Amino acid sequence: MLSRRQSLKGIAAAVGVPTVALPARRKMGPAVRLVVLDVGGTIVQDRGDIPEALRSALEHHGVASTAAEVGRQRGASKREVVRYFVDRQTLPEGADRERLAATIYEEFRSNLISIYQSVPPIAGAEETIRQLRSDGYLVATSTGFDRAITMSIFRRLGWEQYFAAVITSDDVVQGRPSPFMLFHAMEAARVNSVAEVVAVGDTPLDLQAGSNAGLRGVVGVTSGATTAENLRREAHTHIVASVANLPALLSSNF
Repeated sequence: MLSRRQSLKGIAAAVGVPTVALPARRKMGPAVRLVVLDVGGTIVQDRGDIPEALRSALEHHGVASTAAEVGRQRGASKREVVRYFVDRQTLPEGADRERLAATIYEEFRSNLISIYQSVPPIAGAEETIRQLRSDGYLVATSTGFDRAITMSIFRRLGWEQYFAAVITSDDVVQGRPSPFMLFHAMEAARVNSVAEVVAVGDTPLDLQAGSNAGLRGVVGVTSGATTAENLRREAHTHIVASVANLPALLSSNF
């Protein structure tokens, strides 16, 4: 049986009408709809305060850690990180690990909220968020911070109104590298397909979470504490200097 294209070509030839080649139909994937941004080191500066505050709280309660060990946990749920160090600590018989972990975490959270009252955004971050929204993208955040820390930062910066979803470590059973925060962001923004989502972060765990989610784009930024070399060891689609590069990247590469 002749295709519709072949039939039309035959009819045109029979009546003497010149024909032109029709362009091949392009197979296009869905457009990117949602951009999920990490917070610390991605849209807000990372001055090294988080590891130092965490180590200080652990040490204050007799729980051992090293800078290298804490550094490897960048991007993870901070509550999970505290529990990791408490679980491996040798404690007196009968000691309540749950209570100790909760006490350490509360001290860490209180100190971090105070510290982040003076931490500035990444240069160009707010302008980028506004540009993404103007370009028609939904913008969300996901973070290893809990909701109290996250909202204290956004309220100070006046950023609450920018995001279709703010997903924190409180919202999931497992933080990064599990992909659940990204899926929660998709749910809250009502985006159905991972092919419509790009995640952006500054740590290996950020990239691992994006890859585990199977997202359209997994973008590393070198504005945080992790080097480009370390980020390139992880599965990713792009590595850029900062979120300021995102509008151009999205318009030309996706």
